[in-house]
Amino acid sequence: MVIEQIYTGCLAQGAYYIHSDGEAAIIDPLREVNPYLKKAEEDGVKIKYVFETHFHADFVSGHITLAEKTGAPIIYGPNANPSFDAHVAKDGEIFQLGNIKIKVLHTPGHTMESTTYLLIDQQGREHAIFTGDTLFLGDVGRPDLAQKSDDLTMEDLAGYSFDSLRNKIMPLPDDVIVYPAHGAGSACGKNMMKETVDTLGNQKQMNYALRADMTKEEFIKEVTDGLEAPPAYFPLNVKMNKEGYEDIDKVISTGMKALSPREFELIANEGSLMLDVRSPFDFATGHIPNSIFIGLDGSFAPWVGELIVDVKQPIILIVPEGREEEAITRLSRVGFDNTIGYLSEGIDAWEEAGKEVETVDRVSVSKLEEDYAQFRERIFDVRRESEYLSEHIESAQNAPLSNLSNQLSKLPEQKFYLHCAGGYRSMIASSILKSRGYHNFYEVQGGFKAIKESKLPRTDYVCPTTL
Repeated sequence: MVIEQIYTGCLAQGAYYIHSDGEAAIIDPLREVNPYLKKAEEDGVKIKYVFETHFHADFVSGHITLAEKTGAPIIYGPNANPSFDAHVAKDGEIFQLGNIKIKVLHTPGHTMESTTYLLIDQQGREHAIFTGDTLFLGDVGRPDLAQKSDDLTMEDLAGYSFDSLRNKIMPLPDDVIVYPAHGAGSACGKNMMKETVDTLGNQKQMNYALRADMTKEEFIKEVTDGLEAPPAYFPLNVKMNKEGYEDIDKVISTGMKALSPREFELIANEGSLMLDVRSPFDFATGHIPNSIFIGLDGSFAPWVGELIVDVKQPIILIVPEGREEEAITRLSRVGFDNTIGYLSEGIDAWEEAGKEVETVDRVSVSKLEEDYAQFRERIFDVRRESEYLSEHIESAQNAPLSNLSNQLSKLPEQKFYLHCAGGYRSMIASSILKSRGYHNFYEVQGGFKAIKESKLPRTDYVCPTTL
């Protein structure tokens, strides 16, 4: 028996490849399925099942494509109602995989179809659970994504989660291995550990949601407290996972069209979004006016989903050479399938064609130190509210990146400063501001990490001041 966790850092997502005695199963696959097919071919095994723990909201799964390419059935737990052929299993149903068994444990709460898969090894021991978003390391899945206005509230779903954990998961042996669908950084929870594998016994000690003496009322309050609004793209991904989507190979083929500067400009003028996925430094040094920066070397796909409202809008890319397919693939993972080309030879070709470029006015923390007395009321921190409340520059205002576009009218006419934690989010914010005609700001290099090493006055929790 082999269990392999295939972890994708930018999505904080874990898929699983399991094989035993010539047969394999994939749990919660990513949309690009060739890596799973290659593994199965190399190991000389047949993919027998594709298991889905629930209808994912934060990424488009590869279940449909993988089933089409292998003939393996897609397995969901009870209450699932997909628009395609799938086996909707019963609670307690068992699937034979080589010399091992996979048992269905219906664990509603995160969603009503949420299911945990229990692996029973060749000796008949309960060996591991694949918990999807039911149980994370250090947390549980948020209960506000599947609620319906006339049906279930998030408190109802949290109550289901409490029962699922107590009745289905916590009675299992402490040495059972927990394999969750997500780790730290995912928007599907709020308190996840950086580790991606643990034992159930350790989680019973470490995870606030598994406290033995916790009442249902306490659980509901703690699980629902402090939830930020889910990213805007989540409903789209649920719909695609439930109803189907286009083959990723076709999406990539369409996007891999090299565009000359002239073609790129014409398409941009017709309403396509220019998405610059290079580094913050490269974007600051020179970028195409009105392009939006979201760098590949960061939480690329989640920020695309968070900030780009129209998923159908055509996208054209400014991308480092050799990373074109990567960018298109990562966009498609969160449902952005309408990439129609990229700038051939990048920004160099654009400049050689005599086209205009802009820069971002970046400054060091020492410059902010010099200007602090004058600018103290005009420093904007684009980190999350929780980060801001933890510690921030004294008098700085919190303007979270996720909500920046709704607050632009409140920005000052005078010059102001902008920073995040390290420079990635503040460069995204800079691109948004510049595309909306705001050029009167300095972006602080190194962000709050550099600020903490300075002599700038800082404060921790206060009643938040927002734009």
